[in-house]
This record gives sequence, C-alpha cells and structure tokens, in this order.
Amino acid sequence: MVAYGIYFGAANSIQQIAADAARTAIAGLNQTERQTLVTSFVTNNAGGYPFVDVSKLTYQANDSTADGSQFVVSIQYDARNLPIWNLFPGIAMPGTTIRRQSTIRVGGI
Repeated sequence: MVAYGIYFGAANSIQQIAADAARTAIAGLNQTERQTLVTSFVTNNAGGYPFVDVSKLTYQANDSTADGSQFVVSIQYDARNLPIWNLFPGIAMPGTTIRRQSTIRVGGI
C-alpha cells in the first residue's frame, strides 16, 4: 500500500501540474503565448508538487490537432527515481513513466 500510495501521489501531482499549466495558458491570445505561459508555470512551480523532480519532467503544450478550439498540455514524468521500485520485489508495479494531460477550451464561448 505504501508503494502504490507514493506512486499515486506522484501521478496526482503530474495531473495537477498539467491542469494548473493549462489553466495558466488560457490567458494566452495564441498558441505561442500559451506555450510561453506553460513553460513559465512549469519552470517556476513544478518543483513544489509532492514527489516531483523537475529534471525528470517533460511536457508539450499545443493547440489540439483534432479541435482548434482546444489547447492541450501533456506531461511525461520519469518515475524511476521514486523510492518504491525495490520496496516489495515480486509485487506488480505500474510503469515507470507517468503520462497525464489536460485540455482547455480557448477563444471565448
């Protein structure tokens, strides 16, 4: 339970970073401004989330190719350094890469 609790805590932090970055991006008038806002948010804030080592985090922030009225922030986190992988050998564990994304609607109504 401890190992999964740590993993779920990290996964929740990654999801929250994606959501917070997407909410920050809504202030941008175009894709370039939204990307700049996401970069600034991640750089200045991601290290404050539990279980997150910023050096292990990568992200993409782009207008959606499927729906031009949406902006998507996708985050990948290399979780290999979490202290859970050797706690209980033989127990099935989730993958070592956590992927989460958040989507916002841009441009008014």
